[in-house]
Amino acid sequence: MGKLEHIPVELDPLEIKEKLRLDRSENMETLIKTAQPLIKARALYKVSYVDDRLEDTVQLDGVRFRSRVLRTNLGKAERVFPYVATIGQELEDRAASCKDLLEQYYLDTIGNVAITAARKFLENHLRDVFQAGKMSRMNPGSLSDWPIQEQKTLFSILGDVDAAIGVRLTESYLMIPRKSVSGIYFPTEISFLSCEICPRKECPSRQAAYDRTLAMKYRVAE
Repeated sequence: MGKLEHIPVELDPLEIKEKLRLDRSENMETLIKTAQPLIKARALYKVSYVDDRLEDTVQLDGVRFRSRVLRTNLGKAERVFPYVATIGQELEDRAASCKDLLEQYYLDTIGNVAITAARKFLENHLRDVFQAGKMSRMNPGSLSDWPIQEQKTLFSILGDVDAAIGVRLTESYLMIPRKSVSGIYFPTEISFLSCEICPRKECPSRQAAYDRTLAMKYRVAE
């Protein structure tokens, strides 16, 4: 088990303006100064090994995950990295206390940028420390094939995530704090994005276009 504390997250005003679709001349410095000290980025991960595969399940360290897509992606993998990362609760609480709804939205977006930066830091750490090479990731709930209920299974393989980095699951399997991410990093020769096989339309988080041919390859095409 590995834990990263005090992950450095440097907020880029230009990146945040781009996310918010603001003019580059608009001043974000005050909000960034407010947000920066409230970001407490941490991550928990485990070096796990694939020890069994069936048609639509894969087993890591004796813990079984049910997903045809995950099983396909881990078809040749031996070593993978389950993880949870978070920026903590403080920025979320600050945003929730704002009476100005626009400021609340801005701080929420800054939180999204920050948790992405924290996850990328973790990814680079895994590459550097374990010579992991090229990797992709999958996240419970990103596809109907790997539903959000699998969060419970993922958390079970990581032990007491709440005690380690302060992230817990609700009864509906959502993470608290909200600005947290979870998943499994795995080695791959070809980059994989869940968006490519997800047919959901008008998704604000979409990172790649839906590819029905690829979805058919994974046998999840609608």
